[in-house]
Amino acid sequence: MEHRRWGRSLWLLPLLALAAGLLALPPAAVEADLGLEGIAEPRESAAPGGGNPKYIALTFDDGPRRSTTTRLLDALAERGVKATFFLIGSQVEDNRDLVRRMDQEGHQIGIHTYDHVLLTGLNRADFSAQVDKSRALLKETLGHNDFLLRPPYGILDESVKRWAGCPIILWSIDPEDWKDRNTPRETEHILSNARDGAIILMHDIFPESVDAAIQVVDALHREGYLFCTVDELFDLRGIPLEPGAVYSDACP
Repeated sequence: MEHRRWGRSLWLLPLLALAAGLLALPPAAVEADLGLEGIAEPRESAAPGGGNPKYIALTFDDGPRRSTTTRLLDALAERGVKATFFLIGSQVEDNRDLVRRMDQEGHQIGIHTYDHVLLTGLNRADFSAQVDKSRALLKETLGHNDFLLRPPYGILDESVKRWAGCPIILWSIDPEDWKDRNTPRETEHILSNARDGAIILMHDIFPESVDAAIQVVDALHREGYLFCTVDELFDLRGIPLEPGAVYSDACP
């Protein structure tokens, strides 16, 4: 009986010897011996660019447009990037699903008037037809009422400030992408002027601008920038946004 028990245990000896030998080897040698050298251990990725993060806000005017805005939203979602969209009220009517998608995916939404008209010199009724009408449409679409205002062309006066009913957001980096729709030039301009706390102005109605925006996101990520909405940018700096006040960046 004892002999039979010992005989059944003999098959363990080679395994015990192998285990003892592996324990005596360095980890790399063990991986090679077991054929595991090509399997990488999971690890946390380092922050892009290293050092303290730099924050920047990417903003888009004049949308939504189904073709280009959809492609932009897809690209931003792939990269985990949040942006701010200043919308034309008349274009929201037939694109409510896109506006809801923006909101659901964490992007911020603002008003860029109903018909993209100059706001200066308007009487109160005409101002309301451009801004308050857009606000009501967005509230009906999204169920909330916390929209920023960007006046077309960045032109405003005291009446605009008094009637805005929300913070007014301008910009600090403008590649003028509407001029020649030149992706390389727009990309170079933004990258050359990028700085912590800046607000970038672009238009999601041009395919070339969408291409440039994607290239800018990838390049600035490599330089350690993190993209955020306008609200988030100012929250990170501890700067409260006040109704009727004008902001162009949150640079330290």
